[in-house]
Amino acid sequence: MAPPPARSPASGPRRRALLFPLLLLPLLLLLLHLASSPSPRPLPAPRKPSQACDYSAGEWVRDASAGPAIRYDHTCKEIFKGWNCIANAKANGRDLLRWRWRPTGAGCDLPRLDPRRFLERHRDTNIGFVGDSLNRNMFVSLVCMLRGVTGEVCKWRPAGADRGFTFLRYNLTVAYHRTNLLVRYGRWSASPNGGPLESLGYKQGYRVDVDIPDQTWVESCSFHDVLIFNTGHWWWAPSKLDPIQSPMLFFEKGKPVLPPLLPSAGLDLALQHMITFVNKAMGPNALKFFRTQSPRHFEGGDWNEGGSCQRKQPLSSEEVEEFFSLDNNGTNVEARLVNKHLMKALEQSTFRVLDITRMSEFRADAHPSTTGGKKHDDCMHWCLPGLTDTWNDLLAVNLEAVES
Repeated sequence: MAPPPARSPASGPRRRALLFPLLLLPLLLLLLHLASSPSPRPLPAPRKPSQACDYSAGEWVRDASAGPAIRYDHTCKEIFKGWNCIANAKANGRDLLRWRWRPTGAGCDLPRLDPRRFLERHRDTNIGFVGDSLNRNMFVSLVCMLRGVTGEVCKWRPAGADRGFTFLRYNLTVAYHRTNLLVRYGRWSASPNGGPLESLGYKQGYRVDVDIPDQTWVESCSFHDVLIFNTGHWWWAPSKLDPIQSPMLFFEKGKPVLPPLLPSAGLDLALQHMITFVNKAMGPNALKFFRTQSPRHFEGGDWNEGGSCQRKQPLSSEEVEEFFSLDNNGTNVEARLVNKHLMKALEQSTFRVLDITRMSEFRADAHPSTTGGKKHDDCMHWCLPGLTDTWNDLLAVNLEAVES
């Protein structure tokens, strides 16, 4: 076989010179394609909160541009059945999407959460909601908004969570840790051998350890970068924790607190201990929010007294005061009572307050009501989609302000 012909010293450079444009051609074509493709319309940067912009004060206004396409709709599988007001044919279920919160102050706006922007900004982040079913309401709202723009999701239960989702492309985890009182509690019965509580005549009740966090969220502090806490409703729930038949009996350092405390004083003690615990357990760069109390809107009695919530429009300012004024001491007074204790406990803490109470007090129209699947009107939880979407708007604005 004849040997291959010898190459001239210049043939290598010449071939490379010919190959270079060929290799460059695909890159040029790609750049031309990108240049000719319509680019996504940039959204205006959300307005940063300022001292002059109080998001907790404002009014609800009709917004004809709002609709399910901006958020999510009743097909989001994470919506608890009783909260799915559109699927359950609540008369004003779709109309709830037409209201927008307008904060007080010239030029003060609460922008709607942009799901894709949220995912991008919070890459490699873990966000946890810790609290009762109202925090689950808020958690589900956020998950549904984010799932609307990406289907690459893994469902799991991180750090003892009741439920959670990781958005894989962004490595963002959002989880819900269920806890009614934040602290550990369980049934208590008198000992046949007697004791300090037995000597006072107590036979049964609920033992509440004010200095021990509930096991459901104790690991969340070391896992999450952002935590949103709430508690309150169960502290004022005589139908669940009856002060006579099953009173809350508070324990500290393993021993009963004597004389026994009322639930309001027990809440103060529990908040004091839990704030201290979270501050020690979370990293120095972690963000801690405490959400204020979500109001109920029962009219004509409490939930077990035939109370209902049949309104189709937000309340007026005058009606809000009739519902919630502490002076009236009405059925729904719980929200403002709880907030007094929260604000006192959080005064000297490093927690940020997510104040949703005032904006929510107007929304007597936004509960599941008779479509909640219960034997009574549900005037405590919120329709989804609905009000808690606006709570998440507020969360997103606060997160951006801190990160900026």
